[in-house]
Amino acid sequence: MITPPRDRTIVTEEARPILQKYVRLHFDEVRQKHVAMAPEKLFWPDEIGVAILRKCDGDHSISDIAAALAQDYEAPREVILNDVLEFVQEWSDKLLLKI
Repeated sequence: MITPPRDRTIVTEEARPILQKYVRLHFDEVRQKHVAMAPEKLFWPDEIGVAILRKCDGDHSISDIAAALAQDYEAPREVILNDVLEFVQEWSDKLLLKI
């Protein structure tokens, strides 16, 4: 039996992402890096990715996350917003974030 393709969730500024229940963000002491652990998979987000993931709590919108990161990194909100949208879309497509 062939499984039909799933509908892709398109991430917008209003989306409120949260890590899926089966994904855990953990600091690996040996490598001194954060790792996102999912069943049978490991993902190694960079520093900015970790900052985004920490704010993906289901309460804050993409717009809120971008504004906070723009302030934290003293960068233009529009640039940060595009990066956050792209990152969250990629992780949503991999079924690591729920929108």
